[in-house]
Amino acid sequence: MNKRLRRAHRIYVIFVIVFFFLLFYPLYYIAASKPVYYRWLNKLRKYNARCCCLFTGIFFRLTYEQPLNNERTYIYCANHSSNLDIMAFCLLATGKFHFMGKEELLKNPVLKLFFNTIDIPVSRSNRISAFRAFKKAGHNLESGRSLIIFPEGGISAENYPPVLSPFKNGPFRLAIEKKILVVPVTLCDIWKKMWDDGEKYGSSPGICDIYIHKAIPTAHLTLDDTDRLKDEVFELINSKLVTQ
Repeated sequence: MNKRLRRAHRIYVIFVIVFFFLLFYPLYYIAASKPVYYRWLNKLRKYNARCCCLFTGIFFRLTYEQPLNNERTYIYCANHSSNLDIMAFCLLATGKFHFMGKEELLKNPVLKLFFNTIDIPVSRSNRISAFRAFKKAGHNLESGRSLIIFPEGGISAENYPPVLSPFKNGPFRLAIEKKILVVPVTLCDIWKKMWDDGEKYGSSPGICDIYIHKAIPTAHLTLDDTDRLKDEVFELINSKLVTQ
């Protein structure tokens, strides 16, 4: 697909996302009003994501190394390179879940509703903000709500194709402290359909491959194992990453 068509498709994708968000908004508003309704909020996000996939022609093919248990609580750790990553996880995640993301998302007209309620915003440059965010995430994990996080801490706008950046320690310390299973997820080639800088590179319809690695237990680990766990997850994600 040439650049002009890719840019036209990107505009269409944005229109579809905004359209369905507005269509679902009354239900979102109700479901976001109380934590007791958050399970329904996540179901609405899944339905919304399916609608967007259907109308944009961008679909996600999920490959599981081992099936996930809907009744288990996980910390999902994934690479981050596309504006479509959150949509993909709305379809992938099981049971109750929430995201942790950069506080700039509070200004996003679509995502701010969620990051003001069910999801957790964090300032990457503020240690106090990070401490509070992970403390809140720990409480949510204890209540059975899985956490979705991108341990790179953001998307590098310098590398295209994307290169996996070093991981932050936070999610791995949290996993060990709370004895939560870590699920490494490789978003293999989503960036080919829409990179983070979609304005420059546009988007295109097609199938995006996602590989969900086997969950890693942490019950036997101590905080001294944080770096080892972080490196293991990094290598697993990087092993399936398509960069060409």
